[in-house]
Amino acid sequence: MLQVDKLNQFYGESHTLWDLTLDVPQGECTCVMGRNGVGKTTLLKCVMGEVPVKSGSLRYDGDTELTQKRIEDRSRLGIGYVPQGRQIFSLLTVEENLCTGLAARRDKQRTIPERIYELFPVLKEMRHRRGGDLSGGQQQQLAIGRALVLEPRLLILDEPGEGIQPNIVAEIGEVIRKLNREDGMTVLLAEQKLPFVRKFADRFVILDRGRTVAKGGVDELSDDLIKQHLTV
Repeated sequence: MLQVDKLNQFYGESHTLWDLTLDVPQGECTCVMGRNGVGKTTLLKCVMGEVPVKSGSLRYDGDTELTQKRIEDRSRLGIGYVPQGRQIFSLLTVEENLCTGLAARRDKQRTIPERIYELFPVLKEMRHRRGGDLSGGQQQQLAIGRALVLEPRLLILDEPGEGIQPNIVAEIGEVIRKLNREDGMTVLLAEQKLPFVRKFADRFVILDRGRTVAKGGVDELSDDLIKQHLTV
């Protein structure tokens, strides 16, 4: 679904991603891991087009080169993005927040898919409440729901469990599993919660200083790798 090949990115004079290469198989959940500051968020922003790349390739769905596409074009190709910190519209209602995602749909549909409310029943219950009145966990569900409104083929999430109560983190994990198994959606996420990764991810990629240092099936995420690359 997504092939990242020899990707390089700079912030000013700082070389952030170094010839980074990884594959995100279709219909699976791939988790990017690593200590703070190793380039996880930068990688996701490169895929979505929020930051430019210096060199390398981002090939989507076999033959589409993303580095030549604008952010809005990537959304219309079927890429949904949930940034770190959620970034919902606090003064808009839940329903209005969800409707903002409709603009990126290729079919111009103007109604919220019922699937969103099936995955997140709380959003239907609170659809007339302002986004800023929701709890942190509910806001994260809203942010994911907004990305799902365009019915993406690839969903990108940056630290979906950050600062959220454990029961909501577990619910989000179950939603990811449903999206993989039932909808055939591909998921790429950055996450540091090991229990979450081991339970819900299919594959992992560990970054260190902008480079890929380990990758494989989640059953290959050994204690040695965790100690070497993830513990502080």
